[in-house]
Amino acid sequence: MGGVSLSNPALLLDQYRIREEPYYRPLKDEVELFGAAYANRMPVMLKGPTGCGKTRFIEYMAWRLGRPLITVACHEDMTAADLVGRWLLDAEGTVWSDGPLTTAVRLGAICYLDEIVEARQDTTVVIHPLTDDRRVLPLEKRGELIHAHSDFQLVISYNPGYQSAIKDLKESTKQRFAALDFGYPDRPAETEVVSREAGIEPNLADLLVKIAQHSRNLKGQGLDEGASTRMLVNAGRLIGCGISLEKACETTIVVPLTDDADTRNTLRDVISACG
Repeated sequence: MGGVSLSNPALLLDQYRIREEPYYRPLKDEVELFGAAYANRMPVMLKGPTGCGKTRFIEYMAWRLGRPLITVACHEDMTAADLVGRWLLDAEGTVWSDGPLTTAVRLGAICYLDEIVEARQDTTVVIHPLTDDRRVLPLEKRGELIHAHSDFQLVISYNPGYQSAIKDLKESTKQRFAALDFGYPDRPAETEVVSREAGIEPNLADLLVKIAQHSRNLKGQGLDEGASTRMLVNAGRLIGCGISLEKACETTIVVPLTDDADTRNTLRDVISACG
């Protein structure tokens, strides 16, 4: 096997293991539900806005379950070959190189396809045989049918806020997954997360959460989405380095969220009012 050697599967999987427990604050019963889904090797879809903790959750669950995690950041140029593998030329001739999905299927990792809606629909169809009772991955270019390892699980994330006629999952794909809804935490919980992750005092974290909640009210009124929890953590980290609240929020919230001058001014007014 070229590209990805299977001569020592344990060594290969070792690089994908999460060594230390990631910080994750459960919001509802998502940990219990995911654990039950994994026990049944059920494919899972994580639905929610950008920066609300979907990726951190799957990292935490991989650590909790003791399984390696192979993550793929999906994008519009991604092809099926990027997932399953391709023939390559090297000094020894033509060799096959497994893609990340194939590696996970062969060796029993959790494969996480992050923001799968960004990938082309003809690419995502390749996962269908893995998400029903067959649990197989056909490698047409190699003439091989892989039966998934007993520990393999497929997880995808999906932002419903970006649905459109062009960027949306097919119903035939959606209905193959159990789905967990994620959103931004309530104010006390989000304050705790921001304080912990940014290393700032709770009162400052609460102020950032208040700014975020006001920005989220602007969704559909100049913003596609408001400030995410990730943005608040970034703002808090800058403040921890001595940057003022206004400059930190300008850099991590206002400028990234919009290029519209009026909307930027509205956000700046929100920050001033909250500060």
